[in-house]
Amino acid sequence: MNEDGSGIIILDQSLLPGEEKYIELKTPEEFYEAIRTLQVRGAPAIGIFAAFAMAVIAGREAEPKSIRSCCGASLTSDETFMNTMKKFGDYLKSSRPTAVNLAWAVDRIIHAVRIRIQQARREDPLRPDANAGARVLAETVLKEAEAIRNEDIEMCLSISRHGLSLLSDGDGILTHCNAGPLATSRYGTALGPIILGTEQGMKFHVFADETRPLLQGARLTTYELMKAGADVTLICDNMASIVMSRGLVNACFVGCDRIAANGDTANKIGTSGVAILAGHYGIPFYVLGPTSTVDLSCPDGSRIPIEERNPEEIVSKYYDRPVAPEGVKCFNPAFDVTPAGLITAIITEKGILKPPYTDSLRDALK
Repeated sequence: MNEDGSGIIILDQSLLPGEEKYIELKTPEEFYEAIRTLQVRGAPAIGIFAAFAMAVIAGREAEPKSIRSCCGASLTSDETFMNTMKKFGDYLKSSRPTAVNLAWAVDRIIHAVRIRIQQARREDPLRPDANAGARVLAETVLKEAEAIRNEDIEMCLSISRHGLSLLSDGDGILTHCNAGPLATSRYGTALGPIILGTEQGMKFHVFADETRPLLQGARLTTYELMKAGADVTLICDNMASIVMSRGLVNACFVGCDRIAANGDTANKIGTSGVAILAGHYGIPFYVLGPTSTVDLSCPDGSRIPIEERNPEEIVSKYYDRPVAPEGVKCFNPAFDVTPAGLITAIITEKGILKPPYTDSLRDALK
């Protein structure tokens, strides 16, 4: 957040690696668009961003009654505050449907507000409608947002340590999309073990899939790994097979946007193809992510909503001119689902989870 709590300052990831530009966002519409247009991206980072966006709106609701709220109503009660939080939270959730961390963070903020309201009523049992007060509730939201961020830092470090235990000095690692510090709070998930190991003097060689059509691997993963001093080689997505066939890959590390109860995992489009190739060549395929990415209410991958994005991303984004005939039909799903049977292990802050995932995931969330 900025100094007075009226907005959020982010590194605009949509401009990387060509331009490192920090932008300040203040309105509900700007927060929504930042998620939708990938100015902020990566499941954990989206969750953290959403929590602080809620804190900004909460702080606005705690201003004097003469100042209108973001939803056009003057503050009158805890109920009004809660309704504003719910309305804005639902608005944010609709920006991207697949990454469960977004809904998880919003719901966690709402739950913290609800608990504080209930506490105020317990403290004044003679007034069942007693108010905690907007300022107190806004402080509750900010405190919860800070807790989400701080917990993510610890989770990323724990995930990185567990993942590093699966690697040896000199290993070749293939990764898809971006799951480093830009996508989280620090270290990252899939890139975390690589960055942590590099800090400790270990040497790896990373093959980064470019990750069409938005090129997160080309633009972001290579950017982060080069900054960390890691040895990284960029490859086109369709080069993964030949790299694996030559024995250059010892493990595949990928992040995740949602993990179903049975271990099926949604991640950036193309991830399932990497898993199939890894299975064919006998290479371990690891999914790394915090337990906040696990959705036990979703029984399997067929129930995970898959976001479909603008065809322009395929035919003209990042090109000086369109690379396909005008008017061509395009299919542009942002994610695919990797079946649990192709995943060697799921690495969370709780440890390295093995099949059957219906058991290990449930145990990890206890």
